[in-house]
Amino acid sequence: MSKNVEISKDLHLEKSTTDSGPSSTRSKMGRKLQIVRFLVRICVAVAARFWKLCSSALLILFLVYWFTGALIALGFFIVAVIGIFFNAQDMLLYYPEQPPNSRLYVMLPNAYQMPYENHFVNTSDGVKINLVLVKHPKPNVPTIIYFHGNAGNVGHRLMNTLALFEQCKYNILLVEYRGYGKSEGSPSEGGLYKDAEAAIDFLLKRTDIDRNKLIVFGRSLGGAVAVHLASQSLYERHIAVLVIENTFSSLPDIARTLFDFPFLKYLPDILVKAKYRSISRLPNIKVPTLFLSGLSDNLIPPRMMDTLHTVSGSKKKRIVRFPGGTHNETWMSQGYYQAIINFVNEVLRTRSFETDTETMVNMTTV
Repeated sequence: MSKNVEISKDLHLEKSTTDSGPSSTRSKMGRKLQIVRFLVRICVAVAARFWKLCSSALLILFLVYWFTGALIALGFFIVAVIGIFFNAQDMLLYYPEQPPNSRLYVMLPNAYQMPYENHFVNTSDGVKINLVLVKHPKPNVPTIIYFHGNAGNVGHRLMNTLALFEQCKYNILLVEYRGYGKSEGSPSEGGLYKDAEAAIDFLLKRTDIDRNKLIVFGRSLGGAVAVHLASQSLYERHIAVLVIENTFSSLPDIARTLFDFPFLKYLPDILVKAKYRSISRLPNIKVPTLFLSGLSDNLIPPRMMDTLHTVSGSKKKRIVRFPGGTHNETWMSQGYYQAIINFVNEVLRTRSFETDTETMVNMTTV
């Protein structure tokens, strides 16, 4: 399986240790170089995507300067820069074209001899997205709604899917975000949330899926999407288990952790377009929640998973830590699938007992 990059392929930055003397100077120069590269990348990306708009903006600024003076022109320039920075963030965050050809070729489950259905459904805002359902031959098994991380497409998650299919014996619905793989549109925070809702709606309309055994799973960026879906009252009652793996508390938090840019510490959250605030949603989620944390994750600090587990409002929650689990390969750790099976079975047994008890009470009352 080709290794995909979660969140951003350019986020694999490790904090350098500061020492006195020449090494400290080199460290400071390295941080300054990172800032320069980051700003240059923003400028190039914006110019390439919005060159007509940039040209028009330069003309407007020139005219403002010519007729009103430098101070007002400077004010317009600052507002324009803030606006460009805000709207360019999605271009810097999402990587649907990495690895190369990810938008052109999507491997399907038949490559691993798994039975599947390939569907295209419309979201609430009219975007057509791709859903791939791997259907287990055994009836009434749990169904995982699988939200993958940043970059790549659902085909890059097929080895993980195969293990869920063979070891856990689940159905797996692979959700392709808008702008990824064969899905239409462009990715955004609100858009990915709508994609998640379209995916669960697709399952709830089917008669061959046990709607009492839906598992919402998300890894990295997908974890934030899964948390949002579980926080919606319309869907929360249909979700038996929430599973999140190596995800972050919020996007502003992870940006400040990964990028050693001083200005990020003082950047107001209102200027961050995509926030993915799982840390503010989890306290209100009552769905049984399993946290899978790779302790060798060099991208998302494992302490963020600890924090999310702590603030979770679920009465039934568990965190399982894998010492050798990296950001992208925790699913290959020993005991990973058994941890999922054990938690799901415990929850389903409890739900079944509660349902049976409620039925007996109703019969007695009658």
